[in-house]
Amino acid sequence: MVITLAQEAGASTPQEVLPQLWQRLDALAHPDKLVEVLSQLSMVWAGVFVATGLICLLQGYRVYKGAVLLLALGLGGVVGYQLGLSIKAEVIVAGCLAVLLAVVAWPLMKYAVAIAAGLAGATVGANAWASLADKINTATEQATLSADAYWIGALMGLILFGLMAFILFELAVVLFTSFGGATLVVLGGIALLLNVPQIKENVANALQADPLVVPLLVIVPAVIGLIFQQQAGGLRKDQAKAKPA
Repeated sequence: MVITLAQEAGASTPQEVLPQLWQRLDALAHPDKLVEVLSQLSMVWAGVFVATGLICLLQGYRVYKGAVLLLALGLGGVVGYQLGLSIKAEVIVAGCLAVLLAVVAWPLMKYAVAIAAGLAGATVGANAWASLADKINTATEQATLSADAYWIGALMGLILFGLMAFILFELAVVLFTSFGGATLVVLGGIALLLNVPQIKENVANALQADPLVVPLLVIVPAVIGLIFQQQAGGLRKDQAKAKPA
């Protein structure tokens, strides 16, 4: 139903938009490309991104299993769609791979959480490196740090967040749902604003003013979500309720 509405509106679906968006892990630090890609996303899908992101951001510790399965479905769908283009069976390949990854993730939930946390960490690290490298190079007026070496930050984030899932499982869950949810909310919100012709140009100019703008927009709600989830008790509170008296 959602896909049909989006296609009728003449807008791209996530299977078409997300591969363009995440060709590089430091996509958030490249506002020009971000605006170009998100302007193709329909208001329907943008609303889905915002709603899903808010749930993960504020209630991630309760729905983390669903978030992991959703991530598996999404990754499988996007990768399967791209693979299916070569044999002109995008929908079939995307559906099969999405279901396969979700089914495999369920019995291996702890490892799936580690992968999800690692991906979140890699994204955070890559964008932090690219944004700071740009600011440092601008301030020093020389190429002190290479923004193209964002993979160093991505690798550091991947290792840190991935290992955390095995050592501090609850914290890893809260971190990846907070940052993942914040990213979905911000991307969906930007896409919604870019779908309004009257303010599209102003929004685009504001986002493109500095590479740090979008990462900061993600960090602020992510920290708020992190604090909210910790104050709400996180997994520990839910587990305590589940124990018999």
